[in-house]
Amino acid sequence: MSIPRLLAVARKEMIHIRRDARSLMIVVVMPVVLMLLFGYGVSLDLKGLPIDVYDQEGSQQSLDLVKRFQASEYFHVVRAVSSYSDLGRALDEGSTKMGLVIPWDFSERLRQGGPVEVQALVDGTDDNTANVLIGYAQAVVQGYSSQVQLDWLREHGQAMEPAPVSVETRTWYNEDLESSAFIVPGVLALVMSVIGAFLTSLTIAREWERGSMEQLISTPVSAMEIMLGKLAPYFVIGLFDVAVCAAIAIGWFRVPFRGSYLTLTTSSALFMIVVLSLGFFVSVLAKSQFAASQIALLITFLPAFLLSGFLFAIEQMPAALQWITRIIPARYYVAVLKKIFLKGTPTGMLAADLVPLAVFAVALAGVATHSFHKRLD
Repeated sequence: MSIPRLLAVARKEMIHIRRDARSLMIVVVMPVVLMLLFGYGVSLDLKGLPIDVYDQEGSQQSLDLVKRFQASEYFHVVRAVSSYSDLGRALDEGSTKMGLVIPWDFSERLRQGGPVEVQALVDGTDDNTANVLIGYAQAVVQGYSSQVQLDWLREHGQAMEPAPVSVETRTWYNEDLESSAFIVPGVLALVMSVIGAFLTSLTIAREWERGSMEQLISTPVSAMEIMLGKLAPYFVIGLFDVAVCAAIAIGWFRVPFRGSYLTLTTSSALFMIVVLSLGFFVSVLAKSQFAASQIALLITFLPAFLLSGFLFAIEQMPAALQWITRIIPARYYVAVLKKIFLKGTPTGMLAADLVPLAVFAVALAGVATHSFHKRLD
């Protein structure tokens, strides 16, 4: 292998990148756009959910309950309605997510010490939001109920007995339960999938379309030198984008970074080899820039988005899909990212993720190497 020839191929590829405005846009702008888009646009924190209230009684006690909902950061009381039909209309229109109905004898039942039922009509078109709404509403009502019970016991000169069993929670790794801390680290996998597979899928296909492959084949440059020379610029660009994304995650979104920068670099390099090899392999087979780019996105970006645990927990997927995720390299890289950023897991304890990533890197690099030959087909 000749280093000067390899560097010459790499220089030629850098010239292509500089001249291609689309490639420059993806390299420079895409990582920042994805980080900002997912950091701000995708949030699993459900707060300020709109609700309507149908207070049939209008007493001080019922107003106290409504104020509990108003004081919660999870609810936003939009309006007070005067009938079930108004409540149903608001739910149909989608202007509210839940309707709270307080019965006409609410305060009287409280004075009698009997059970009181408050109705919650929930929009179930989004099951996740509906489940969260129900849980939040039950928590608010339970808090109000405990306060009413405590006031009643005090009026009658009795002490409230503590519950025999209670739960005291302490959150580790993501103390404020911010969804950005869960989402933003995984964006690095999406960025590298785009930078690596999408751009490298155009390398060989571009040569075939422009008719310059014949010139490359006629030179003394070996197939290995062509492959490494074409992939080297994207490898450097990918690691640079990782550094940019990590800086945005830590400096802008305040995502905690408790792990090792060396481990982050090593795992990113392994994953970069994986996506570069996939992109190069697709480019060799497709021989068309359009077809190669579409196939590259299909086999890298989409699995990284849907099946890597980036947004959707793998443990909650059907058993068949859980097995399929084992052949998705992004699954292991996303797991490493979240452990490095949030947990600060030592490198020695990441073998379950780093070893499969290394195996994928070696295997796919070998496939990419044997797929390209200096000959006209």
